[in-house]
Amino acid sequence: MKYLLLFSLLTLQAAPVALAQTSKAATSTLAANRVQVANGTLEGATAASGIHEFKGVPFAAPPVGDLRWKAPQPAKNWTGVRQAKQFGPRAMQLPLFGDMNFRSNGVSEDCLYLNVWTPAKTGKEQLPVLVYFYGGGFVAGDGSEPRYDGESLAKRGIVSVTVNYRLGVFGFMAHPELTKESPNHASGNYGLLDQQAALRWVQQNIAVFGGDPKKVTIAGESAGSFSVSAQMASPGSKTTFARAIGESGSLLSLQPTTTLAEAEPNGVQFATSLGATSLAALRALPAQQLLEATGKQGTPRFSAIVDGYFFPKSPKEIFTAGEQAKVPLLVGWNSEESGANGILGKENATPEAYTQAVQKLYGDKATEVLKLYPATNAKQAATDLASDRFIGYSTWKWADVHSQTSGQPVYRYLYARPRPAMTPEMGNAVAGLAGGVVKQAADAPKAPPAKGAVHSAEIEYALGNLATNKVYAWTPEDYKVSETMESYFANFIKTGNPNGGSLPNWPALKSGQILRIDVKTQAEPDATRPRYQFLDQQASK
Repeated sequence: MKYLLLFSLLTLQAAPVALAQTSKAATSTLAANRVQVANGTLEGATAASGIHEFKGVPFAAPPVGDLRWKAPQPAKNWTGVRQAKQFGPRAMQLPLFGDMNFRSNGVSEDCLYLNVWTPAKTGKEQLPVLVYFYGGGFVAGDGSEPRYDGESLAKRGIVSVTVNYRLGVFGFMAHPELTKESPNHASGNYGLLDQQAALRWVQQNIAVFGGDPKKVTIAGESAGSFSVSAQMASPGSKTTFARAIGESGSLLSLQPTTTLAEAEPNGVQFATSLGATSLAALRALPAQQLLEATGKQGTPRFSAIVDGYFFPKSPKEIFTAGEQAKVPLLVGWNSEESGANGILGKENATPEAYTQAVQKLYGDKATEVLKLYPATNAKQAATDLASDRFIGYSTWKWADVHSQTSGQPVYRYLYARPRPAMTPEMGNAVAGLAGGVVKQAADAPKAPPAKGAVHSAEIEYALGNLATNKVYAWTPEDYKVSETMESYFANFIKTGNPNGGSLPNWPALKSGQILRIDVKTQAEPDATRPRYQFLDQQASK
């Protein structure tokens, strides 16, 4: 997953239809688990905690048939009562990451559904709202994953929403014929348009769930965090949320932004590999055939691109010009986003091997890199450099430029709590990419305990969902960290400021301080800024 996220930046497409659906007067009878949304009546369920849950709610028409590779269209109205007690299907995806545990029933192109958890009783409460986008490299993930469950934050007085969006070739393929048929002369970025459509649905409907459309926070981790930066940059999203949270990653990356002209040949190459000589032939292919083709070696990776429509220019240019959504931002990353092998490959972590790897990567700039990432502790230096190249820089750049151009506060964290040991039931397993689980032979060497917080490790802590993850033997200290982090998140979602109660003070970034989140959470000076300034100089060349 790691380097998928650093691949291309963006193409968008067809106009995100405003999804302005005709509706009857909005009404809510939450006590009976029924709400009247724009398209009809929904019936959800009530958890043991008293939180009302509405799952598998359509926010757009199924993107199938002629709607494959088109901007999301309005959902159709229904008559009678629609049951909203089961998660809708997840977007088309291959089984890629071991840490993904789905509660949805299978994959389907018909995937544009969202889920709502609300503590409201009357539907008139005007509570703050969280809309969360899942991670997975824009090729995997689902709103049903237990680690994103909205019940815990709902118990804190927040209406929580998870959103499905199209992935991989279905969500991000650009193609000349798609560009030609689009009224916006753009293609790709359908997954980002899906998110945009969901945000419009929230604006139109969340009040009947007791939510306040003026108090919407968008959030996400990894590709979900990339998505938050994308929605902040896109002119079509600016009025749909009031604050933003990003966990590990943004589109303001070290890699140059992929343009529509650069992305279209990838779509042509993919079509040609399947013998499809026209867009009609591509749309006629079964979804499963398209999906399986994306798993073959040499297949292009499809990700967000600059298409001139969803993104009038690159996200980095938009943020630098101060043209992004000017909202408070809470953002950060983890202490071990990548491993030392991201720099060293298969070499042992010796000062000599590390120095040689840096010289190979940076040439005449290697001396400067070795000052910023000293070889005295080669493994840690390689870990830090790999983590910064993978995720740290792009998240830093996002926070830094937004702090300078938005006039809004930015709160930056470094999440440093390593996961505990796995439960005995896991046997001799080790953590894989993105926190996934890799089974090993019983006699294989035991992996050493994690020294840092790996990519995706913070999700269950931040959203109050440790108990949903049965892989790790959570300790009282882990629950303490989770209570702290979730409290910060809840405060920010409610007010735009994470501080409150007895929490350690978290100064805004302009103070020169960041928050280190661990068993002992505290603010500290940002000592790593020179690292990112150096990488920033390299990125601008």
